[in-house]
Amino acid sequence: MKKNRTNGNYIKRQILNGLVLLIFGANYFYAQVVQVSGEAEKISMNGYLMVGINKVPETYNAGFSTYVAAWPLLKDYPGNSFQTGLFGTWMHPSYDIPKPDRKLYNDIEGGLGWWRDTRFATETPKFIMGGVALNFSEWANGPGAGKGRDWEQPKGKYGIAQLSPWVLWPPDGLNLEQGTCGELFGYGYLTLPLINAKPSTAGKSVPTGDNSWTLFLNTGNFKGPVAFFTPYFFAKPIVEEPELAGMFLDTRPAKPNKPVQMETQHIPSVQYTDSNGEVYARSAPTSFPSGPIGESVLIHQMTAYKKSALWDGVKSWLENNGPAVSGAIDPQGAIVHTFKGKAGSSWKLYSKEVPKDQRWPIDWNSMATPVAFDSITFGYSWNDQLVKKTSTKDGQLMTLPEYYQLKKKEGDTPHWEAVQAEDVPSESGLHKVSFVSTDKPMKPYITPVDEESSWKKPGSVAGPFKTKIGDGSTVTYYWYKFVDQPALLNADLSVAEREELQRRVEKLHRNWTKEQEYLPAPRIGKLANIDAALIVTPPAGLEVGYVPIVTKQGWEE
Repeated sequence: MKKNRTNGNYIKRQILNGLVLLIFGANYFYAQVVQVSGEAEKISMNGYLMVGINKVPETYNAGFSTYVAAWPLLKDYPGNSFQTGLFGTWMHPSYDIPKPDRKLYNDIEGGLGWWRDTRFATETPKFIMGGVALNFSEWANGPGAGKGRDWEQPKGKYGIAQLSPWVLWPPDGLNLEQGTCGELFGYGYLTLPLINAKPSTAGKSVPTGDNSWTLFLNTGNFKGPVAFFTPYFFAKPIVEEPELAGMFLDTRPAKPNKPVQMETQHIPSVQYTDSNGEVYARSAPTSFPSGPIGESVLIHQMTAYKKSALWDGVKSWLENNGPAVSGAIDPQGAIVHTFKGKAGSSWKLYSKEVPKDQRWPIDWNSMATPVAFDSITFGYSWNDQLVKKTSTKDGQLMTLPEYYQLKKKEGDTPHWEAVQAEDVPSESGLHKVSFVSTDKPMKPYITPVDEESSWKKPGSVAGPFKTKIGDGSTVTYYWYKFVDQPALLNADLSVAEREELQRRVEKLHRNWTKEQEYLPAPRIGKLANIDAALIVTPPAGLEVGYVPIVTKQGWEE
């Protein structure tokens, strides 16, 4: 008898002669292992929920904003093999110029969710920025957070600079208020003229653009810009491949017409095959937010912007001493997408060893109906015979069926149909499976401590300070002069360029406060809050031109 650790739980597994072939007419598939006497094989629920959205003109290419529901997808956090985003988008460059005939993947694709490298997860989602440099060579999730944790090979961990003097950004992701259950999280990216374009990059005669793609939030307790991708983060690959200059988001405008989807890479599940070849499965309890009549509002007010919405006025102000700009988006430079009221699903239940053409879908349409509740709001209504309204201490949820049976109708490929718990054989053991994590505490995030590193030289001006946040971890942070933060010391900026950047940001700090309105307000719903422990007040004398930088996150007695 072997033990297989899956999602923090040990599920017994008995292997009988490897794989078992199950026949469905001309179609067949492999069930990974026969299960006997109450033993189950781990599988996974994966796929995309895809939303139909109408296009807007290509001239709205200076960024976007949206409001997305934040909620606990799973009843219990099952461990760090769990990975899924909630609804969001992928912002790629727009090309109106010839480009090389090769893969040039680069974008901003972060959002709300849970990831395999999340170290301090709870049932409440976190937010990451998720910028991707050329073909995933690097990625940046927030200030001090990126691909891996090896600071000898930062790979994006210096790709994002802290802009706000009021918000801490833990390397594990931006925490929402614990218990968030269906409220709308407002966010978006607009490009700001913070760093000028330059003719050279890292000493090579290849240009870097002037797009500082900046994250703006609109939440119940914080509003405004938080952090931005340095142009160098996207431009860095051109140092080795100069023919790609001008191809990335440091230079290119953004595609205004973006996919809107929910990407799920792993919801833990288990599978059982009985002696007659009937296959059953159970997934971790999975829910969506519930409105007054059980509907789920998931995406609202997806908006695209022209440069006239913010960039033009800010550029005149910061560069040419024009009139001060409040930071509020000019609605004349904005356009709101409308939803089609249509959507698709590719959610499937399968083991990763099963060939892709033998991974069978769940019958999503029997449970959910896509709805445009109004022209700018999308969500689902639910089949109340299968999807049940459940109450939690934080709010109402619509909970999907946990149990499924693999069915084959003549002329169709197999698919998973929802069944009742009592329809699953008791000897399967599926009823007794627990998906609750028993993972050991994760290691802390620790930034470099070498006295010669950019974290120490020239170093901070105040700290250390500590605060315990809602996920139970403690973050340690220091106050740095804005341009002395590590990200900007690693952003290919000269002393003169850093001085000019400091001047511009001090203007922003004096005029843009966390109480002002920036993104257009939602027309429906209640705003989610970020974790109140992440909102800080600058020390006396450091209110303008300084930012808090997290240097450590971990468990503390």
